[in-house]
Amino acid sequence: MPLALITGASTGIGRASALRLAADGWTVLAGVRASEAGEELIRRAASPRVIPVTLDVTDAAQVAGAAGAVARSAGASSAGGLDALVNNAGIGVGGPLELVTQHDLQRQFEVNVFGQVSVIQAMLPALRRSRGRIILVSSIGGRVAMAYTAPYAASKHALEAIGDCLRVELADSGVTVAIIEPGAVATPIWAKNRADAERLVIPAELSGDYGHVPAALERVLERTGRRGVPPEQVADTIAGALAAPRMRARYLVGRDARAMLLARRILPDHLFDRFARRALGV
Repeated sequence: MPLALITGASTGIGRASALRLAADGWTVLAGVRASEAGEELIRRAASPRVIPVTLDVTDAAQVAGAAGAVARSAGASSAGGLDALVNNAGIGVGGPLELVTQHDLQRQFEVNVFGQVSVIQAMLPALRRSRGRIILVSSIGGRVAMAYTAPYAASKHALEAIGDCLRVELADSGVTVAIIEPGAVATPIWAKNRADAERLVIPAELSGDYGHVPAALERVLERTGRRGVPPEQVADTIAGALAAPRMRARYLVGRDARAMLLARRILPDHLFDRFARRALGV
């Protein structure tokens, strides 16, 4: 029975992936930050193959604890390793970059970049034993950056670069790497981002530059959340990548992701900027 570790499995893509892989016969160590989320996951799975693991990817002790959980679970299998790591944990910080605090910017990279690398480093010995697979859940934002998402897009651009480097660096070990690039996905992140947009305070001296931004972001986030694909569609893509004889380097998910990438490729920069401003309503 193959073994997978999924980070950020409390909700959304992570939870859908845990349920999908368990249904496919995997034993899934599901990284959650709160015991309540783990209990809900067990209830939804109704399967002993889903095992919640307390895991905040920015907490070194919890990352080490997850590596220990992998070792204990892998000990029951003949390979004694980890067959798949799905690095899904992530947060989104937005707003005009001029107004993003250093604390928020640092937190964005701690979770989406440094935490991901920490988990990969901790799990690589077990992945090597199984010649396993690493899935990095990025975003179309990692290929196409839009205004007012600079911290999030920058973190996903960094994750794309990490995936490209790892794919070559780990080739001789038999560990393979793929990057998942969803467009809009119907997950709780959009409700949280809308709440953040509502709390965005524009200083009086910058009202001429950014006074219209909170309302514009509210409209965009509402539309994006409404048209987002279900997280199960991303989970299906992840499951398909893990089952494929050979993983592709990248998997786009969603028509909007494909449309954004196509527009970015064919339009000159200044024309794309005009397209982006129109899409944002700014």
